[in-house]
Amino acid sequence: MEKKEELIKSFIQEKYGEIARGNSGGCCCGSGSSCCNNDPAQVAMIIGYSKDELQVIPADSNLSLGCGNPQALAGLKEGETVLDLGSGAGIDCFLARQAVGASGRVIGVDMTPDMLIKAKHLAAEMNCNNVEFRLGEIENLPVEDNSIDVIMSNCVINLSPNKPRVFREAFRVLKKGGRLAISDIVATAELPEEIKKDLALHASCIAGAELIENIEKMLQEAGFQEIRITPLDQSRDLIKEWVPGQNPQELVVSADIQAFK
Repeated sequence: MEKKEELIKSFIQEKYGEIARGNSGGCCCGSGSSCCNNDPAQVAMIIGYSKDELQVIPADSNLSLGCGNPQALAGLKEGETVLDLGSGAGIDCFLARQAVGASGRVIGVDMTPDMLIKAKHLAAEMNCNNVEFRLGEIENLPVEDNSIDVIMSNCVINLSPNKPRVFREAFRVLKKGGRLAISDIVATAELPEEIKKDLALHASCIAGAELIENIEKMLQEAGFQEIRITPLDQSRDLIKEWVPGQNPQELVVSADIQAFK
């Protein structure tokens, strides 16, 4: 199992490293050429970002890799400490920093060095004193116990081959009363084995998607309460483009995931 997990992580790290090293926007979560040809700003608005939000962040932080807008879901307050799991080029961190203000703090964690380089460069250009980016895995967070008010994540946890550990780590670092605000891909039907074994489909946010009831059970076993998972059927139109010809929208959907410690 460990060898398989490392193989998946290595493949995903390489793919997202390539995206980070690109000269322009990303290829959303999918691998299809039609997906890559979409304008990043248009994709961002489809999944829930506003024009106003996109105007106050560095354009290069939007790589079209998300499936929702978790910082809007989070209801962030001034002075809070926020952690973004799989922060990429920093889009949600740069938005969150405005909500928490100078008295708040935002930490982004990502396992891909090229993403960290990109995010740190953008943060330096913006002189963001309340945002930091750390290299690390979401299964082994480089974050202190009971130190975070809100955890966000945008289309990343589905990529993890060890989701129960991700949720246990999230519970560990959250303060009592802390909350999750996650946008992610979940399965609406059992995925065929040939899909689960396809590394490209793992990196495309499909093969690693878990059934909603499994996600709920993982959260409960990690210790979370007031769990709410809301599938977003409108996301199917975008997901359809991720792997043209394979109809992934029949198997997976974007969802808002909320829970409390």
